Amino acid sequence: MPITTAPVSGGGAPEDIATPEDSVLTRHRRHDGLDTDGMAALSEIFAEEAGPEAVPPCTLEVKIYGPKTYPNGFSRLAAEWNDLLARSRYDSFFLTHEWQSVWWQELGNGDLWILAFYADACREDDAAAPELVGIAPFFLHEHKRRKWAGKRSLQLVGCVEVSDFLDMLIAVGWERSVYYCLLSWLQSEDAPAWDYIDLCNLPEESLSYRVLPSIFERAGLRVEVSQEDVAPHVHLPPRYESYLGQIDKKQRHEIRRKQRRAERELAVDFKLVQSMDELQEAMDAFLRLQRMSRPDKESFMTSQMERFFRIMAGRMLEAGRLHLSFLSLNGERAAALMAFEYKKELLLYNSGYDTERWAGYSPGWVLLGYVIQHAIARGIEVFDFLQGDEEYKYRFGGHDYKVMRTLIVNEPA
Repeated sequence: MPITTAPVSGGGAPEDIATPEDSVLTRHRRHDGLDTDGMAALSEIFAEEAGPEAVPPCTLEVKIYGPKTYPNGFSRLAAEWNDLLARSRYDSFFLTHEWQSVWWQELGNGDLWILAFYADACREDDAAAPELVGIAPFFLHEHKRRKWAGKRSLQLVGCVEVSDFLDMLIAVGWERSVYYCLLSWLQSEDAPAWDYIDLCNLPEESLSYRVLPSIFERAGLRVEVSQEDVAPHVHLPPRYESYLGQIDKKQRHEIRRKQRRAERELAVDFKLVQSMDELQEAMDAFLRLQRMSRPDKESFMTSQMERFFRIMAGRMLEAGRLHLSFLSLNGERAAALMAFEYKKELLLYNSGYDTERWAGYSPGWVLLGYVIQHAIARGIEVFDFLQGDEEYKYRFGGHDYKVMRTLIVNEPA
C-alpha cells in the first residue's frame, strides 16, 4: 500500500499548511549541537559566565503579567509570541502560543505569572517600540503532597505532564540578559514568595541548564541540574526505501514483513483526519484505542485529560498542525496515532491499538510504518518520538536526544 503526496484512502494531509520561511536544516544543526549563523559558540558563553564578578544588573525593560492582570499575559503577548519563538535557540512546538495557552486553560493550576523582557536598542527612529527579546511563562503552585508539601514553586507553563520540551522563550544572544533580569525580579518585592523554581523538560541545547545555573549560584542560590529523560528522533531522507536502509537489517525486515502480511491477508486502509466535521468521531475512536492499548494509558486518560485532548486536538487542527491517523483492517479501526507537524518535523505524541481483535497483526507497527512513509512523502525531515526510551523507537531508527532539568532552590548553596 504505497503512500504518496496525494490523499491516501481519502485521508491526506491538509493542502493549506503554511510552509515556514526558516530552514529546518538550521534547526537540525542546533539539534546536533552545532553553531548556526548569528549564534555565539557555547564555549564563549561559558567562558564569559565563569568569572567571579557579581551578577550584572538588569538592563532590560520587564513587564509583569501577574494573576490579577486582565487580559492575561497570553492575550497581551499573543501577536508577538510565535515570532519571538522563531528567533529563539530552540523553536519547539510545545512552546507555541497555541499549545501553551490551551495547556494553561485546561490543565493550569495556581497563579499565572508571565514576564516579558524588552530591549530598548539604539534605533534611528526614537519612537520605535522596544524589541521583545524574552518571555518567561510561569505558574505559581503550592504543593500538597510528597517531598515538596507546603512549598511554593514557580514552574514553566506545561510542566510536567504532556509537554515534552519546555523553556523560556529568548531571542538568540539575549539569554544572559534575560537570566539577569529574571534573577533580579525573583529577588525583588514584586515577585511572589517562592521556595523553588522548576525548569523541566529543557531541550538538549537550552542554555537554561548550561548557563543559567552559574548565574543563580553566584547570587547565592542552590541549583541542581539533572538529565530528566531522552527523546529519540530520526532524520528522514527523501525516500522511504532510503529510510529503511539506514535502520538495522533485522528491524527493516520486521517492518516490511508486518506490513506485507497485513496487506496480503486483510483489507488495509490508512486515513488522516483533515476536517473539523470528522474530528469529534475520530477523537472518540482515538481515545477508545488509546485506553485499550495499555493499563497505564487507561489510567492516564482521566476525564480532565480527555477534555484537554479533545480541545487541544481541535486547536491544533485549526492551526494546521494536527496529524491524527488511523489504520483500519477489514473496515474496523485497529490502531490510531496522534502526532504534530511543525516546521518539517513530525512529533509522535500518543497512540493506541486494538489489543483484542487485531493484536496478532501488529497494527501499531504497521500504522507507524505508514505514518513515516507519509511523512517522507510530505517532505518531513525529522521524525521525533518525543520523551521515553521505549524499545520500538530504536527499532524504527531513533537516536537519543537529551531532555534536561534545572531546579533552583531558594536557599543558600
